[in-house]
Amino acid sequence: MNTIKQVSIFIENTKGRLAEVCILLGKHNINIKALTIAESPEFGILRVVLDNTDKAKNILKDNGFIVTIATVVAVEVSDTPGGLAKVLNVLANNNINLEYMYGFVEKARDKALMVLKFDSSKRAIEILQKNNIPIIEEKIALGL
Repeated sequence: MNTIKQVSIFIENTKGRLAEVCILLGKHNINIKALTIAESPEFGILRVVLDNTDKAKNILKDNGFIVTIATVVAVEVSDTPGGLAKVLNVLANNNINLEYMYGFVEKARDKALMVLKFDSSKRAIEILQKNNIPIIEEKIALGL
């Protein structure tokens, strides 16, 4: 299946805690390819796509962070007005539940890349492929 591993890190919403995660990853030569953060007054969930998920998971856990792994889908979206709307419309018309999404940086492409989390990745991938929406393979997304 054309999915990508995403690391979710639960962090306290305190000064410097996000920097601590980024410094730790950098110190171990782990590159962040995409990220988003959802926050509340007490804590946040940092969701990241990394170039070495397994290594990052172990390092973060060894340093006291609560970490989970999820599967997400990266799709190519036309970098024009309405490009994202086209993809979202296909999903909505096919009753695909999108839990969350965020942008993805890829320097070698002229398209926008979006990371999408579904309640059913398998069905979502089938619909995306049926509608000719390019799904980015993990190796390409991570620049491997």
